[in-house]
Amino acid sequence: MDDLKSGSNLEKVLKAGHFAFTGECGPPRGANVEHLKEKFAHLKGKVDAVNITDNQTAVVRMSSWAASAIMVQEGMEPNFQMVCRDRNRLAMQSDILGVYSMGIRNMLCLSGDHQKFGNHPQAKNVYDIDSMQLISLVKKMRDEKKFMNDEEIDIPPKLFIGAASNPFAEPFEFRVHRLAKKIEAGADFIQTQCIYNMEKFREFMKQAVDMGLTEKCYILAGVTPMKSVGMANYMAKSVPGMDVPDALIKRLKGVEKGKVAEEGIKFALEQIAEFKEMKGVAGVHLMAIEWEHKVPEIAERAGVLPRPKV
Repeated sequence: MDDLKSGSNLEKVLKAGHFAFTGECGPPRGANVEHLKEKFAHLKGKVDAVNITDNQTAVVRMSSWAASAIMVQEGMEPNFQMVCRDRNRLAMQSDILGVYSMGIRNMLCLSGDHQKFGNHPQAKNVYDIDSMQLISLVKKMRDEKKFMNDEEIDIPPKLFIGAASNPFAEPFEFRVHRLAKKIEAGADFIQTQCIYNMEKFREFMKQAVDMGLTEKCYILAGVTPMKSVGMANYMAKSVPGMDVPDALIKRLKGVEKGKVAEEGIKFALEQIAEFKEMKGVAGVHLMAIEWEHKVPEIAERAGVLPRPKV
């Protein structure tokens, strides 16, 4: 099959009306390809696509496009992430063409964590364009066959365009309107920040449905299983825009020490069960970073296997 003609599996799954299930994998902090392939192996056949993060938390890692290309060679589908922090519009457009030519079919457009949080705080950030402009740039390249300067593209990058949404950052009332802007800019699918406050997320989804946003775009709810009470406390206190209810921390504290991770998985499974029934939710994005070996078990227990062949 001609790689340039084959489309996104994730797009086909969503368009066919199946409940999508995506995973995530952080590239290594080095050129350890074998370790990367080991991580991929846990996800193969268990998810519809795998997000490959782009220097997440502003820490230097193997490039997202290289790890994505390795994933394609392994017979899996990456969701290539690109942040606005590190590249200007020349490099972005160049990489967009590059990843498409290497068989990558999904792209997630992100702002990127500020470099002061990472391991090179003295780095200069770029932010030539923001995530909203990046979404519309990819759409223009794909649909209009034009670069940002309106020059023609011979073979356009036919990418399934994704964006992120944080339903919990303040002011909460503005969140759904920011989501609407990303959809208007050209996002085909949205993956949310990891969700712990289910009550607030139900309200966010109700607003999105009422505004007709779920008719224009596929929304995948973000799930990250809690491994420990320490992780829950850290997310509650130190991660901006994260909303971890006290009730969940109490629940994790209420189980025996060796069983906290299992309780975290149980909560994630309860969430997935609710998302399957929640109006407007088209799937789940499971972010089990450095816990990839748990994905097969979670997928099995969540009843999302086998994944549909489309």
